[in-house]
Amino acid sequence: QVQLVESGGGLVQPGGSLRLSCAASGSISSIATMGWYRQAPGKQRELVASVFSPSFKMYADSVKGRFTISRDNAKRTVYLQMSSLKPEDTAVYYCNAIKNGMPDWSWGQGTQVTVSS
Repeated sequence: QVQLVESGGGLVQPGGSLRLSCAASGSISSIATMGWYRQAPGKQRELVASVFSPSFKMYADSVKGRFTISRDNAKRTVYLQMSSLKPEDTAVYYCNAIKNGMPDWSWGQGTQVTVSS
């Protein structure tokens, strides 16, 4: 099964930016939709962004206008550009393939994003 490795997280001040990367061990070209999820302490994992094609992307209302998802099938990588970060964006971020509206692969280790002054 394809393994996922997320990276790029860290500690950032409110209003700052981060770019997350998710590298897949296998091809993602045949995967229709890839997504980024996050899980904050004490909360359920939630989908924040998904990408089917460069012109077909979806975002949770909480991140719309601040986050941008993209994918590079040749590099087998999915990105999440995050800007205007808020403390409520603090969470562990994960990527996954999405099939029938559900995450389809085993989860990676995630990458921690902490927004704090």
